Amino acid sequence: MTISADVISRLKAALGEGGWSQDPDRLAPKLIEWRDRWQGSTPFLALPKTTQEVAAVVGVCAQTGTPLVPQGGNTGLVGGQIPLGEVLLSTERMRAIRDIDALDDVLVAEAGVTLQAAHEAALAKGRRFPLDIASQGTATIGGIVSTNAGGTAVLRYGNTRELVLGLEAVLPNGEVWNGLKRLRKDNTGYDLKQLLIGAEGTLGVVTAASLKLFPVLVSRATAVVGLDEPEAAIRLLARAKDEAGGAVEAFELMGRRGVDFVLKNIPNQRDPLSEVHPWYVLVEIASGEPMAAENAMERLLSRALDDGLIRDAAVALNESQAKAFWSVRENQSAGQKPEGATWKHDVSVPVSRVAEFLNQATARMEALVPGARVTAFGHVGDGNIHYDVIRPDGGDDAAHSALRGEGSRIVHDIVASMGGSISAEHGLGSMKTQEARRYKSPVEVAALAAIRQSLDPKRIMNPRVLF
Repeated sequence: MTISADVISRLKAALGEGGWSQDPDRLAPKLIEWRDRWQGSTPFLALPKTTQEVAAVVGVCAQTGTPLVPQGGNTGLVGGQIPLGEVLLSTERMRAIRDIDALDDVLVAEAGVTLQAAHEAALAKGRRFPLDIASQGTATIGGIVSTNAGGTAVLRYGNTRELVLGLEAVLPNGEVWNGLKRLRKDNTGYDLKQLLIGAEGTLGVVTAASLKLFPVLVSRATAVVGLDEPEAAIRLLARAKDEAGGAVEAFELMGRRGVDFVLKNIPNQRDPLSEVHPWYVLVEIASGEPMAAENAMERLLSRALDDGLIRDAAVALNESQAKAFWSVRENQSAGQKPEGATWKHDVSVPVSRVAEFLNQATARMEALVPGARVTAFGHVGDGNIHYDVIRPDGGDDAAHSALRGEGSRIVHDIVASMGGSISAEHGLGSMKTQEARRYKSPVEVAALAAIRQSLDPKRIMNPRVLF
């Protein structure tokens, strides 16, 4: 792919000094995915600071048929943000919080605002934006919206899709669509914002979002529970929902092997319980009523222990202990990284079939690769499991990587047989776009392709992603 000097010159003029870079050192961190699976290239990094500058860049690309890839915080895990010769458009300079309104319960943030900054801005107004993901210090609002990020609080608040009231975006022809509404009800036809959410930059560049805010809850209880099997976790989840009356905010499953990797490879971590258990659940209950969450947690755990449903439990006595529990969960991926080549799967199945999926998939993986170290963790409250298969201890990385396609096909076929999804929250990116065709009907693929064709007939927006 070659981008002409004339196009580069026009982009430079549109952005002005400081709005672009071709410095290899400046580009390098944006061209590699954190797991080192994708190494990209670009002749030009666009660094717009305003929506108008984004429109100017997209306009030049539209006029000349030049492909471009939008990028937020570069925390994506399916390669969709890594260019392979296209213009790279980063939203990192678009960092303004445009408005916060506690009456409308809305925060309007530009695309380059980090999730952590959005959290802090909301808290300063006595409100909360409830989306939580491990990469919150780096992940940005534009990327989160474009990938429909999930996270640990989906059980209660839903994915990003449920948390967006309006969007501003530059469409593939370079025109700006200002849909930054803050309405809870707007039943006036097709919802363009919902097309853009999860579109991975293929239908336009999200430049700002109106996000839903919620009250800060005054009662919160966090606990880690030890169990013998995933089936017990599913039964505990049902009890937690009933006991807390809808106040369960997180319900995270972890296998012992993943906990061991965190203790081994991540500094300053502590085993959450005094004895070792095959499986663990991190459960969090939150309420607007003082002591309601603590009381619900006490009832839940006491009865579960008495019934033999769980083997042990520890309740965080303060915020520091709660953070320590969460650190073990949030470092599951980082703890795996030093262990060698890994097949990673971000899948979802109906909650009722999580245990069945884990049992079937693990038996198949251990048969395919004797000694493979399966590590499963995730948001079992919404059926999303991060199912990872690490090479045998002391095994060969290249040999294990060579079997990734075969292993992933087996996992995905099991997921599909259970009415699940091969990408629960990470998107398709360049990693899963072709794989998804195996599991989507021709009717659905044709409809999705028609939508894209109507908005981006030259296919310049993230051209290697989606249909």
